[in-house]
Amino acid sequence: MLKRKVAMITGAGQVITVEETMGDLKDNEVLIKVSASLVSPGTEMSGVKAKREKPDTARKPSAFGYANAGEIIAVKGNVKGLKVGMRVAAMGGGYAQHANYAAVPVNMVMPIPDAVNYEQAAYACLGATALHAVRRTVPQLGEYGMVLGLGIVGNLAAQLSSLSGGRVIGWEGIDERINVARRCGLRDFANFTKADPVKLTKKFATPYGADFAIMAFGGDGIKAFDQIKGCMKVSADGHIMGRVVLVGGCWIKIAGGAGTGNLNIRSAARTGPGYHDPAYEYGNDYPDSFVQFTTQRNLREIITLIEEKRLVVDPMTTHRMSLDDCGKAADLLIEKPQEALGVIFQMSH
Repeated sequence: MLKRKVAMITGAGQVITVEETMGDLKDNEVLIKVSASLVSPGTEMSGVKAKREKPDTARKPSAFGYANAGEIIAVKGNVKGLKVGMRVAAMGGGYAQHANYAAVPVNMVMPIPDAVNYEQAAYACLGATALHAVRRTVPQLGEYGMVLGLGIVGNLAAQLSSLSGGRVIGWEGIDERINVARRCGLRDFANFTKADPVKLTKKFATPYGADFAIMAFGGDGIKAFDQIKGCMKVSADGHIMGRVVLVGGCWIKIAGGAGTGNLNIRSAARTGPGYHDPAYEYGNDYPDSFVQFTTQRNLREIITLIEEKRLVVDPMTTHRMSLDDCGKAADLLIEKPQEALGVIFQMSH
């Protein structure tokens, strides 16, 4: 039986490494010797913070992580052409954990080309999350939009909106995240700690007003949503128009009638259709004619864009750490968001 090292969260919100014995591969799974995994500074660290604020010491430690990359060393069942020796990106809660070995179902795995390294490939899951949000936003060539929050998902959503033809301004209050986004190719920013983002965005979108907004942060979004309403295009009869998509874990208040005008408000959940459907994850594809952009297709597109150097991820990697330092990584992401963004665990075997 194969032993592995895996990062776990305790009931008190501490992050530790544990050695455990892996079970046998299930049908339609591949075993990956992981080289790199990416910590989600939003979803994963919010879970750690919640446990620290309300600890449950009786709760057993649980493995976490859902974005890694490495080499296939074993396969079982129908894995659709995946082979031992292939370099792959993998995703999925309960599958692509922060561990040096991971068993992952076939539709949560995507081969990567030689031009994409393992660290870059580890961004595929959060990239697919951002891409699904952008698909829900439907930016058009020449439209103006804003992305609120330039963490990893927000940065990627802004890049993808730009690739789709939109003109994008990023809202962010942490200088270093703005600097990272600039190195990723974004050009327009509103640092809301230093200037009025509404005034800056209205100038940016002159004379039309903004067509879309993506809210890519967690927590209280009520004030931000009110600010968005002050930036959107307005019809001749005085109604606010456009699309607002929530991809981060924020919450807002919506008034009916004229209070919210004719805004279209949408939520974007996860990486696209299929994720968290075990039948899909283990190989039962949805009909292409009915479900065009599945989780796996979104993964494929992100990897392709990285290969083509049209989607830039390297500047987001601020730290590389060993899995044994996972506790330090969690503390860094929670306590010093101005210093840390993309933390990559580099695996030893």
